[in-house]
Amino acid sequence: MVCAVEKREKLVFTIPDRCRVCYTCVRECPVKAIRIENGQAAVMHERCIACGNCVKVCSQSAKAYLLEKDMVRGFLASDVSIIALLAPSFPAEFTEFDDHKVLVGILYELGFDRVCEVGFGADLVAHAFSKLLSDPEQGPMISSDCPSIVQFVEQYHPKLVNKLAPIVSPMVAMTRVVREKYGKDPHIVFIGPCIGKKAESNEIDAGITFHELRSMIEESGIDFHAVKPKEFDPPIAGKGGIFPVKRGLLQTLNIPEDLFEGKMVVAEGRANFPEAIAEFENGSIADQNMELLCCDGCIMGPGMSDGGKRFLRRSRVGDYMREKMDSLDLDQWGVNMQKYKKIDLSRVFTPYDCCLSVPEEDRIIEVLKSIGKLGEKDHLNCGACGYDSCRNHAIAIAQGFAETDMCLPHMIDKLANAQMALKQTEKLAHLGQLSAGIAHELNNPLGVVMMYANLMADDYPDGPMRKDIEMIVTQADRCKRIVGNLLNFARKNQVRKDPVEVIQLLSDSLDAVLVPDGVSIELVHQEKEIIAELDREQMMQVFTNLNRNAVEAMSDGGVLTVKVDLEQDEIRITIRDTGTGISKENMDKLFTPFFTTKEFGKGTGLGLATTYGILKMHKGRVEVKSNNIPAEGQTGTSFILFLPKNN
Repeated sequence: MVCAVEKREKLVFTIPDRCRVCYTCVRECPVKAIRIENGQAAVMHERCIACGNCVKVCSQSAKAYLLEKDMVRGFLASDVSIIALLAPSFPAEFTEFDDHKVLVGILYELGFDRVCEVGFGADLVAHAFSKLLSDPEQGPMISSDCPSIVQFVEQYHPKLVNKLAPIVSPMVAMTRVVREKYGKDPHIVFIGPCIGKKAESNEIDAGITFHELRSMIEESGIDFHAVKPKEFDPPIAGKGGIFPVKRGLLQTLNIPEDLFEGKMVVAEGRANFPEAIAEFENGSIADQNMELLCCDGCIMGPGMSDGGKRFLRRSRVGDYMREKMDSLDLDQWGVNMQKYKKIDLSRVFTPYDCCLSVPEEDRIIEVLKSIGKLGEKDHLNCGACGYDSCRNHAIAIAQGFAETDMCLPHMIDKLANAQMALKQTEKLAHLGQLSAGIAHELNNPLGVVMMYANLMADDYPDGPMRKDIEMIVTQADRCKRIVGNLLNFARKNQVRKDPVEVIQLLSDSLDAVLVPDGVSIELVHQEKEIIAELDREQMMQVFTNLNRNAVEAMSDGGVLTVKVDLEQDEIRITIRDTGTGISKENMDKLFTPFFTTKEFGKGTGLGLATTYGILKMHKGRVEVKSNNIPAEGQTGTSFILFLPKNN
């Protein structure tokens, strides 16, 4: 038999091929025991409390739990006596049977030698809990019949372990009753709605869910109509059968939940029980006893069949209990209670703290910025990532449990930027092909023009003809440079990369620019030295061109700021001016060849196109932000260059 601790390590898991990464499991996990890594949602076994919420909510069946029905089939095929312990929520599952005896008969047909109801164990647990409540020296307690609640306290509120009622669950109580009555030899199989029960105790030999039992019944081919109805084997349960519904413990104890006089708080469901325990721990309701269930009642447990209606299930349990209490032999029940109350129902709990320290605030802010949360107004707290706030998502990222791509608004922004970049890239690629063709066709005739112009200049050393010829040479040379820029833009030049000190290169590029009075320059960097593999001459051309454009945009004076940041394996260079800015209608045209906002004769419109081509050859990219409307804030333009540190 696999021990409970070993089972716990593999109770709930992910089937990777089915996971569509919708983050529903993250959202529904009360302890956030789901790690998103490389686009897969994996269960962190060391943090999981086996509540099964992720199994219930996954529409793709990508979350699964340990099945033990094959093990049980093996038991049934052996010569060993097998006893089934049926959880009291069975009327909520098997609604097709009007008589519980039919279900008991089916279990006998499957091969079980005895079928006992866990409801009697619930009677014993309720009696033990009642004794604790009546003890004046006993302080407020947290119910301990739900294994996921116990694990939650042990792992996430270890200081409250001594507040857990030191009583075994109804399943374990009934196991001990059966061992007392029927001996130590039979194998005991628990059948119920809960995943956590599989690993709650080593005292049972196997645990299957109602869903697994249905599968076994269907595969057996048993004819329900031919089954001989049978009653449960003794001892027969009393009011403990009401345990699986909300306030089931209170009803078993005949304790009213009275807001004026009562001292019992009832909470169920993944959103409610953590809040109740937190308030209990911080002292808000420290004088209250707690009846807690991880699910919305055991009748809605993860081992139940899909699609069941909650109130119908509750009604079926109620109908069964009314019928049961009408026919119950109270005298015999009382005799059994007296007989088995002597069984030791005590248990101890082991705290093992799974709480993680909150990352440093600077790290949280850094992560928030990485997903576009620059201020409180950006915290949409939409919950699409599975976390209830942007801050909690950022904390999970810092802890290594989540990824930035889980943020839907952030991904929408990235997609929009990517679409714009793709559109721009396609446009520039076509222009690059055209430019390369034009440059190739112009090179030869330009060479001829320049050769003959220089020959003519030798023939006319003086006079007005000489000036005309010099004009031809000058303009032909200008055309040659334009053709050279076209080739750069078309990425026809080779890149010769060498180790280059980036900060020094930027400093040299600033020195190469004529800076007029009224313009100041700031070179900002935290690193003393950044070495990158670059083509020094080409990158010098890029930086000089952007610096010159920035200075020319500040005709009335301003500040040119060049900032260098090292982000992991990427270098971020921001060249920002406080000039007039670029109008929105011109932003999409910036890198288009021959487009310029400068006066005629002062620019070819190839500077930014060439810059774009050189950056692409270096496997880099460029972003532009600009404002030309003073009413909307500081005017000016920022060119943000991203270059890989190592190619």
